Amino acid sequence: MNTNPRQLRLLEEVRTRQSATVEQLAETLGVTLQTVRRDVQRLAELGLVRRFHGGVRVPASTVENLGHLQRETLHAEGKARIARAVASQVPNDCSLILNIGTTTEAIARALMHHRGLRVITNNLNVAAILTGNPDCEVTVAGGVVRARDRGIVGEAAVDFIRQFKVDIALIGISGIEADGTLRDFDYREVKVAQTIIAQAREVWLAADHSKFDRPAMVQVATLAQIDRMFTDAAPPAPFPALLRDAGVELDVAA
Repeated sequence: MNTNPRQLRLLEEVRTRQSATVEQLAETLGVTLQTVRRDVQRLAELGLVRRFHGGVRVPASTVENLGHLQRETLHAEGKARIARAVASQVPNDCSLILNIGTTTEAIARALMHHRGLRVITNNLNVAAILTGNPDCEVTVAGGVVRARDRGIVGEAAVDFIRQFKVDIALIGISGIEADGTLRDFDYREVKVAQTIIAQAREVWLAADHSKFDRPAMVQVATLAQIDRMFTDAAPPAPFPALLRDAGVELDVAA
């Protein structure tokens, strides 16, 4: 493999964190940003890590997502910024659908002071959060509950959501590929997500920077089906052009 001890330490750090910025690695290893970038380039060439704008992560599986607790802590600060940005644009007295994901759960926390919301969700964690807001009516889809993240999937959830037409769907996603497709891992979850998109007047996508160019097996939608996207850092090429061509309004949370 021909890696030096410093590169092995960097690799171990990335595997522990699952994802890290260049700045975090430089601080942890006590080296310069230039050294980290050089080591990351070498490890990426060996297929041991995958680079994204401003950082590095472990190579992604196309068939299995990270565990819920792991995803909840991964990029938590960025997800919180995204959630605040989304909540600032959601009006009072509107109807929403929130799907499965730790980013949508962060959005739910940011909506705790909104009034007059009617929320439909297939995410029991979202439901538990928003029932703490007395001015929010929460309706939970029926279906099969996944033990690993309390998401509700299956044909019963699809049939339930088809009854509604909401103002805004607030959705997360596992990955956005360079062809402009939005992708996820569980085909049962994807069927529900596709129905959510179809039953909303506007679709807002919330995804942190690590989701760009992250592969997953099942296509949910394309960027052309999204009205607004909220993220925590400027997207890398070719995504700005893809978003522009698809007519997606981009919000980078400060």
